[in-house]
Amino acid sequence: MLEKNVQNRNQIEIICIEDLVPQDHLLRKIERAVDFKKIYEFVEELYCADNGRPSIDPVILFKMVLIQHLYGIRSLRRVADEVSLNIAYRWFLGYAINEPTPHFSTLSYNFRHRFNEETVDKIFNWILDEIANEGYLNPEAVFIDGTHIKANANKNKKIKEQVPVAAKRYAEELLEEINADREAHGKKPFDDDTKPPKSKNQQKKDNTSKKKMKRRKQEAKTKEVTKSTTDPESGLFVKGDHKRQFAYEAHTACEMNGYVVGVEVTPGNVHDSVAFDDVYDDVVEKYPEVKTVVLDAAYKTPHICKKIIDDERIISTAYKRPMTKEGNHPWYTYVYDEHYDCVICPEYKTLTYSTTNRDGYREYKSDPKICEHCPTRHLCTASKDFTKTVTKHIWSDYVELAEDFRHTPEYAELYRLRKEKIERVFADAKEKHAMRYTPYRGLTAVKNWVRLKFAAMNLKKFAIHKDYDRKREEAPTRNSNCFLFFAKSFFHMLKPEIRFA
Repeated sequence: MLEKNVQNRNQIEIICIEDLVPQDHLLRKIERAVDFKKIYEFVEELYCADNGRPSIDPVILFKMVLIQHLYGIRSLRRVADEVSLNIAYRWFLGYAINEPTPHFSTLSYNFRHRFNEETVDKIFNWILDEIANEGYLNPEAVFIDGTHIKANANKNKKIKEQVPVAAKRYAEELLEEINADREAHGKKPFDDDTKPPKSKNQQKKDNTSKKKMKRRKQEAKTKEVTKSTTDPESGLFVKGDHKRQFAYEAHTACEMNGYVVGVEVTPGNVHDSVAFDDVYDDVVEKYPEVKTVVLDAAYKTPHICKKIIDDERIISTAYKRPMTKEGNHPWYTYVYDEHYDCVICPEYKTLTYSTTNRDGYREYKSDPKICEHCPTRHLCTASKDFTKTVTKHIWSDYVELAEDFRHTPEYAELYRLRKEKIERVFADAKEKHAMRYTPYRGLTAVKNWVRLKFAAMNLKKFAIHKDYDRKREEAPTRNSNCFLFFAKSFFHMLKPEIRFA
């Protein structure tokens, strides 16, 4: 038996690689779904037409990386090995069985030094355009969320470092409205600390004391962060019971059919609400038909609610528990009276307007002479001067509008679908496409890696959808032929003298 097996190995056979790949194989569906010749347009300027040695076809290089992300292969070296052994991969790349495949170093070099971020973005958007042209995109509602990706960095190799505090993108707009609110209440406006100081003739008196101003500027200049010495561009991620680890975060948007339509990658210590603007602006610029934005409670901030509602769109989000001290009066027992611009406390006393601070919150303070003898003061405030302060953001009306949308059945149903859309995208990316941790270092390399992974996921879904619709269109013909055959057979049983052509 052993001799027979050895003899079979030495036999020469003539085979066709086309016959070895099943007709319903995923790579066949992908090959039918899009025309990969479009890639030549994206990389044309990266190659010299009349100089240098003959290069490997860029379409082959992109297909090899596509195989890596489609099948969750960890490294490019492993991809090169798999391509040389797998018949389906060889067919997809156009290589014969005895033809040598590209070396992994060639693949690695091109994606590290030649195919830049712009090229990757073009490929990502090209696949989305193909999907949209076939009518599979439905961006009327988009789901935005973030997921962490473990960085290729040792969590024990770290340093403490002082870094500049990034200014909020909406800081100028917020300061204008704060000053307008202060002037409406008879208060002097704040100076803009981000702008160069004015001359003595142009300076406007600020009501903030010099001591407070000096401390505020010192605190605002820098902050201390934990930085990795292995991958300095990653960020330390700490959340709940999770282990401390250096990570990146992929802030992602998908539409109703689960296609990823936008993604931004940041260090893991950047909050979801901070990165929201980049993702949102990119998506609505490409798809202005977006009507509803579905977000979790982390995005329920006054700025985000205002931004979406001012764009005449709907925000569908979750209930966000107020962060109040446990054991005190519930937050809803302090009622805001819009007509008199004051707050009524649980003991039916009035908290009057005091000021509007630099964070955009109006402060309403109680009368300490009344609070000193209040029977429930221990449930209200622990202030030594017996003063209770309640704050209300100047954009809080937008948050209340978002809360009204939350109770609307249509938008409540959209939020319920969030776990089937964006959470499903993250689950598939991590379980099926190896996105739990990245082998790359540096923000640009990780961003390209994530966008290629989501491009592969979009292409896979698109190929499956397109193949399913093709088979469904062919199904009525097959079913009608079967029905006609059985009808003729049954009729012939009843009247055998009648013959059909």
